[in-house]
Amino acid sequence: MPTDAAQLTPIRSVRPAMTAELMAETGLDEARLTALVHRFYDKVRTDDVLGPIFVEHIADWGPHLAKMVDFWSSVALMTGRYHGAPVVRHAGLPVDWAHFERWLTLFRETAHQTCPTVGAALVIDRAERIARSLSFAIEDAARDGAVPRL
Repeated sequence: MPTDAAQLTPIRSVRPAMTAELMAETGLDEARLTALVHRFYDKVRTDDVLGPIFVEHIADWGPHLAKMVDFWSSVALMTGRYHGAPVVRHAGLPVDWAHFERWLTLFRETAHQTCPTVGAALVIDRAERIARSLSFAIEDAARDGAVPRL
């Protein structure tokens, strides 16, 4: 049965309202998340423990940083900008929980330096959950012999 275009109700996304609410509650925005990501990965790249692993697996930092900004925008502000599979991308990396602890130490430090208190708490909570999830996935991949694809 044909439908008159005037009768169709447009579908409205709740995502922009959710993002605006999160921004108001946390003090986070795209500029702050960009600063967080760039400052954090500057530390990672020069870190004695993490630097060599990242340098070995990331050839072009520009696209990686842009992807990480999209990732954190999606994670912290629910923007939906990131489309990827982080668990699959990190499976098989030569890391253990000690590496994640170092990653979290640098991330927490950077979040406190670049974000308001509420925003820092949000991204730190999400980072801790992500670290646990990736750690479990990497342990599983190690048992299965997976190869990293960053």
